[in-house]
Amino acid sequence: MGTINHLSFGWLTPALSYLMACAGAALGLRCTLRGLAASGPARRNWLVTAAAAIGSGIWTMHFVAMFGFTVDGTELRYNVPLTVLSLVVAVLVTGLGLTVVCYGRHRGLSLLSGGVTTGLGVAAMHYLGMAALRMHGGLHYDAGTVALSVLVAVGAATAALWAAVTIRNVYAAAAAAMAMGLAVSCMHYTGMAAVHVRLEPTRTGLGGVSPMEFVFPLAVGLGSFLFLASAFVALSPTAQERAGYREAGELATEDLPAGPPYPGPPYPEPARQELAPAEAGRRGGEGRGGERHGRAA
Repeated sequence: MGTINHLSFGWLTPALSYLMACAGAALGLRCTLRGLAASGPARRNWLVTAAAAIGSGIWTMHFVAMFGFTVDGTELRYNVPLTVLSLVVAVLVTGLGLTVVCYGRHRGLSLLSGGVTTGLGVAAMHYLGMAALRMHGGLHYDAGTVALSVLVAVGAATAALWAAVTIRNVYAAAAAAMAMGLAVSCMHYTGMAAVHVRLEPTRTGLGGVSPMEFVFPLAVGLGSFLFLASAFVALSPTAQERAGYREAGELATEDLPAGPPYPGPPYPEPARQELAPAEAGRRGGEGRGGERHGRAA
């Protein structure tokens, strides 16, 4: 049996992974609130952004935490297609859960079905990520602990979806994001507690890539996306704020004067002076024409 260490860098990786999970949850909650206040394509776009935020936050949390995972006696590498597939699964199942909850007619049933679907998907993401691991040996799991991790994932997903469609207060949403980050972290480390490694010494090389070659740049990129998107969403006005701006603009337009305070043509003074001789000539011509017409009569 290989000796497993989950904290090779101390508490740095758990703290950073928790921060990533909280950032994804906070952004996802905010985008979901915007989506619920919108309709049509705008709602769909907000929910897609929320799914990308929560799913990528969970995925980033998992692989940042995995930087602290080492096994004595073997190198660790990752299979690229399986690693990318785990990210896609995390985003898709989160989007499916949000769609079920936001568009479902029965609130309780929608929460239950969406939470179960998303929780199973999050667990699938976790174990797909573990399946992408390459080492000189094999991974074995304790069935009871695996089942517990799946239950934790379902509970965390259900709580996250409930918070996404229920909480409106900013401070409550921040507290919910921190609670969701804690729940996702608990699910990860519960799943990791089920892992046992049986080393199989061999001279053949390992396939895949090292964490620093692929997983680290991808995690940094997703983390940057989360923080930049959070800043964008925080600075963009809500539907209520946009409505207030439109109302203020309409009121300002109504307060403008309807026309000039004096009668007369809308010409400035210099233009009226230039037009005066021509106007006088035209009127004089009309008068002479009228006199000739009178004499002829």
